[in-house]
Amino acid sequence: MIKIYNTNMQTNKTEEVKEFIKGSWINMVHPSSDEINYVCSELKIQEDFIKKSLDDEEKPRIDIEEDDNTILFVIDVPMIAKENDNDTDTNHVYDTMPVGIIMVRDDFIITVSLKSNSLIKKFENKTIKNFATYMKSRFLFQIMLENSSFFLTYLRRINKETEIAESKLKNSLRNQELLKMLSLEKSLVYLKTSLRANETVMEKTLRGKFIKLYEDDDDILEDAIIENKQAIEMGEIYSGVLNGTMDAYASIISNNLNGVMKFLTSITIILAIPTMVSSFWGMNVGLPFQSSPNGFSIMLLISILITILVTVWLKKKDFLN
Repeated sequence: MIKIYNTNMQTNKTEEVKEFIKGSWINMVHPSSDEINYVCSELKIQEDFIKKSLDDEEKPRIDIEEDDNTILFVIDVPMIAKENDNDTDTNHVYDTMPVGIIMVRDDFIITVSLKSNSLIKKFENKTIKNFATYMKSRFLFQIMLENSSFFLTYLRRINKETEIAESKLKNSLRNQELLKMLSLEKSLVYLKTSLRANETVMEKTLRGKFIKLYEDDDDILEDAIIENKQAIEMGEIYSGVLNGTMDAYASIISNNLNGVMKFLTSITIILAIPTMVSSFWGMNVGLPFQSSPNGFSIMLLISILITILVTVWLKKKDFLN
């Protein structure tokens, strides 16, 4: 899918257009080969940057193609990779996906992604303040700033879901909640890794001379770097809390299992006493009370007394709690 947007310099309104106007923004979401060929032939650029942006394993980086004067910026964008059928606040699995931003000379800016994502949609919906397609440097930095904000939002959601899973664990200690926390821990690893890679791209952009840096735009990039650092610190804190919580509950579950096994072993010992006593009197040898008319009652009483004594002893040893 290809959509072209252009901001009118007189009215400062951004609208979707059908042709490639200088200063336009071309948004490509999972484009076909024909669409890639069409854009590259119209803008006179090579296909490599677009195809690289569609690689799910592509890492955040900056690449410069001097032949056609294009620059590729790849950043990782947070997304919900999976939602269970019974969609609730605790059924999300978080991941990241690469988004390519291609600066084509001083004429166009192209965004390329495998899937539709909330970050680009926010620009399509024209909800970003002071957004204009012809201000390409500012557009790039605004994408980076909004992306850092998205990371912070997703990290807060992960923390909230961790608290919900923890509250359920206090009552049930089911595997489902532990698996959910394991999934959240994995999500945090993905987000933290992407945040550090994005930080490298932004720092390199700030230090380098790849694109024109205007004073106001420079502030936006610095804000993006600051928010990205905050997200990294937040991710480290949440990850530490989550790891500590999982370790604590793993110990609790192990301790509870030991208690159950101890209780069952004690019950087995208690139930084995009457069986043991009755088996003695079932032997074909001379035994006490075998000729007594009250032999069965005496044997039963002996079994009960021994059982009571063993039960009291196990209770004092804290084996029946």
